[in-house]
Amino acid sequence: ARRSLASPVVSGVLCPCGSPRAAGAAPGPGAEGGGGGGSAGPCGRSLCEASEQDRRLRALFQKLDVNRDGALCIHDLAVGLGRLGLHRTELDLLKIVKAGDKDLDGQLDFEEFVHYLQDHEKKLRLVFKSLDKKNDGRIDAQEIVQSLRDLGVKISEQQAEKILKSMDKNGTMTIDWNEWRDYHLLHPVENIPEIILYWKHSTIFDVGENLTVPDEFTVEERQTGMWWRHLVAGGGAGAVSRTCTAPLDRLKVLMQVHASRSNNMCIVGGFTQMIREGGPRSLWRGNGINVLKIAPESAIKFMAYEQIKRFIGTDQEMLRIHERLLAGSLAGAIAQSSIYPMEVLKTRMALRKTGQYSGMLDCAKNILSKEGMAAFYKGYIPNMLGIIPYAGIDLAVYETLKNAWLQRYAVNSADPGVFVLLACGTISSTCGQLASYPLALVRTRMQAQASVEGAPEVTMRGLFKHILKTEGAFGLYRGLAPNFMKVIPAVSISYVVYENLKMTLGVQSR
Repeated sequence: ARRSLASPVVSGVLCPCGSPRAAGAAPGPGAEGGGGGGSAGPCGRSLCEASEQDRRLRALFQKLDVNRDGALCIHDLAVGLGRLGLHRTELDLLKIVKAGDKDLDGQLDFEEFVHYLQDHEKKLRLVFKSLDKKNDGRIDAQEIVQSLRDLGVKISEQQAEKILKSMDKNGTMTIDWNEWRDYHLLHPVENIPEIILYWKHSTIFDVGENLTVPDEFTVEERQTGMWWRHLVAGGGAGAVSRTCTAPLDRLKVLMQVHASRSNNMCIVGGFTQMIREGGPRSLWRGNGINVLKIAPESAIKFMAYEQIKRFIGTDQEMLRIHERLLAGSLAGAIAQSSIYPMEVLKTRMALRKTGQYSGMLDCAKNILSKEGMAAFYKGYIPNMLGIIPYAGIDLAVYETLKNAWLQRYAVNSADPGVFVLLACGTISSTCGQLASYPLALVRTRMQAQASVEGAPEVTMRGLFKHILKTEGAFGLYRGLAPNFMKVIPAVSISYVVYENLKMTLGVQSR
């Protein structure tokens, strides 16, 4: 059977089970036996002495350390791996060094190299288990197709066989743990794992409406506490993004409530009117409460999503697309229900005139005393109904664009790059907003009812009929222009801030 030259080297360091090889378990049949008196390791063999494991690791390190300077640079890895029959691109080698380089000196010393191997092997074990649907210790083409389909990525069986052939050493068209580990251990994680890690979506993009389906976090991210750092980075990015685009958001609200055939409000005229009425600071009315609601909404949504996943009863680390949509929509509904009074306050604060309220608390007291508690839930039904078209279309468009890119352009890596990621996120968010916009407009008008003097009490159905009768279908899309104008700057700003906050919080780059 064909064997990779890397196999004996890697197998000399790790047991077939993936744990450090026992001292009595040399790679060849003629090797010395172990002492036999030690306790059993995960592989059932006696545990090796630390010095023996250290010797095996150092042997591999020395084979790769071409210039004998005690550290592995990209050149060392290129030459050393090439001698072992493993040819990697410069980008692959850069990823290996970047993943293990703790002191940021651009190379791996022995300790960093060992830590990289151990950490990387744990990730590979998790991915192997998630792919091995039959739990028989082997991965075949059907399992690869099914695993990717569960993640919303469609590939043919022929494409799955191409992935298999790159790793299969003995021609069986199945991959066991040894083959999987030997192929990937000195190779950055690619194909299936990278699709999950690179194509993060909802954590990054904040366009002012937090109705997207939450991202999946890997087992490693949950165990290491990286998940909350991602959420904090996402929340901070959302706060900066919303603040920067707040004038456009306030203009959208004003146009949704006040614009009509008889009062045709344009973008320049709207800004001029706001500045004339309250000065430049008035452009940011309603932004304070809009930023404040990010933290409770994100936290409640994440906790609800995790609980709903358990209720669904799936044992998959990653949910299938329809399960994600169901869990995400329900989590969104729970989060929106919890913070909905803040949504009403945001609309009223955005619509207020100079001197009408002294602040958020004064506004809340005023609503409560004059209109009662029910006023804080005006527009609740159209808001809930808007979650499914927004989240569903956003997710569907994003997954479609992701699949199209992976099918056509993912040759050596699943990394789409910043531009593709931002473009896919912007297009999917825009489509989601377009689909749910009439419901969002009706919600805003219902929230604003009492702030418009003499306005009659109307129902959602009655308001739809009134708008269609007096303004036509176009009336359901008032304020769409400033809403779309803020999408690209909002996505770009939130991405840049998110990446910088991730670095500050110590989140590893993917």
